[in-house]
Amino acid sequence: MRFLPLNHCSLIVELKNPDETLALLGALRAQPLPEIEEIIPAARTLMIRFSPEIAKAGELARRIARLDLAVKPAAGDALVEVPVVYDGEDLPEVATLTGLSVREVIRRHTEAEYLVAFCGFAPGFGYLVGGDPALQVPRRKTPRTKIPAGAVALAGPFTGVYPRTSPGGWQLIGTTPMKMWDLARTPPACFQPGYRVRFHDATIEKRIYPLHESEQKPSTYTADESAVHFSIVAAPLPALFQDLGRFGEARQGVGPSGALDRSSFKSANSIVGNHAATPCLELTGGITIRSRGAAIIGIAGAPRGMKLRNAAGQTLPAAPYTPIALEAGDEVTLTNAQAGTRSYLAVRGGFHVEKILGSASRDTLSDIGPEPVGTGSVLTIGDASDIRAAVSLHEAPSFVFPKPGDVVTLDLTLGPRTDWFTQEALAVLANTEWEVTPQSNRIGLRLAAAESLTRTRQDELPSEAVVNGALQVPADGKPLLFLADHPLTGGYPVIGAVAAHHLDLAGQIPIGAKIRFRLLGPFQEIQPAPKEPAP
Repeated sequence: MRFLPLNHCSLIVELKNPDETLALLGALRAQPLPEIEEIIPAARTLMIRFSPEIAKAGELARRIARLDLAVKPAAGDALVEVPVVYDGEDLPEVATLTGLSVREVIRRHTEAEYLVAFCGFAPGFGYLVGGDPALQVPRRKTPRTKIPAGAVALAGPFTGVYPRTSPGGWQLIGTTPMKMWDLARTPPACFQPGYRVRFHDATIEKRIYPLHESEQKPSTYTADESAVHFSIVAAPLPALFQDLGRFGEARQGVGPSGALDRSSFKSANSIVGNHAATPCLELTGGITIRSRGAAIIGIAGAPRGMKLRNAAGQTLPAAPYTPIALEAGDEVTLTNAQAGTRSYLAVRGGFHVEKILGSASRDTLSDIGPEPVGTGSVLTIGDASDIRAAVSLHEAPSFVFPKPGDVVTLDLTLGPRTDWFTQEALAVLANTEWEVTPQSNRIGLRLAAAESLTRTRQDELPSEAVVNGALQVPADGKPLLFLADHPLTGGYPVIGAVAAHHLDLAGQIPIGAKIRFRLLGPFQEIQPAPKEPAP
């Protein structure tokens, strides 16, 4: 058992195999530790997010190391039966790799009972263990760019079903009509950790299976004309609703998402007297809003040109980081950002917006959350009469917003996979100005430079959890800095993670700016703290 640093409040526990991983997960659930806030299991690791105010990493490591892993966790009572048409493109190749006939591959796949070990990659994607060892085959050398929803696939010791159309490198052996992810169902994920799963050959069995065809209906953002509301006159780049994030859904493969610049988000709400977590609009482009009634708005984050006109066409004073009073017919126009990337628009009383899985955040990777807000949308405003908090007049930016061409320094904690890289790679990491490329978005910043990061190990890393700020290094050696909409797990080594105090700044770095990483000390495994002396 190894303990590897990830950031100030997260660590990775590395184990020998999936069985040990499940055993430790079961032990931690049977004997929960008060300092642990979330556990994200993966193939051979557990990512543990903890409260550093309650326990230090070394103290937590000591408590985890004492747990008994000898008892194999029992499977849950829930059994999911999945019908499969065995028509996968890779079925003949799987037969060749295993030395079995196609018919024998199907027989062995349907006779085994599986256990959902963990979820990741995408919402509803379960990693199933317990299959016939003879069916263990490697991933494809070249991943496909598009795999259809419902594809049943194999990779190493795992079986899985793709819940949505996505790229992937697993070996496809069939398809199922069952819907793996459905927001109209409770819970939305068909596979949950601990569930048992059996596959049935739908081509020979005459059985009726419950199919889930409903989809999340996109919001039209229409409003009662008698209520106070905003009309979006123009939004060349759609705005996104965001709050502080969607937590506690890792069991279903759903990440937190949330505002990329939390300090600016909270400032916008503070300006108008809202609770700090009230949903705001996150803007990455210009927008024009017409008010249909009296309202107070606040704007914080990346600086933009701003113009306020009343119904008579008169220009009125307006500025960011101060409350802006609107009357019916007033129009606010914000131009593209002059620096930074994202601005936040709050309205006193908040927006009437549906929460999905407990949050109003739009997750652009998973397509979960309220639909983007574009031209023609109509947004209803909440009742501000019961808000007692005073409107703030004292908000200010937390940092200087960078412009294209600027060099931004981000503090970086090394780990968990720093030892997969050469010492020369660490020097390159620290001494290179990495340019933010146009392929960047809320999922992450893709970085480029003449240099690349070389590895000491070329073997495949089993998927493991990643966090906001993780610096993942794909095979080309060019880092990818994950932001709030990152996947829950990843299969490339993470060399380090941006310190918490620089995450908001990272979310504001524009395309064309450059990043320098300041390493916060050498990479060191976390050693379990010595046993506390008896009082």
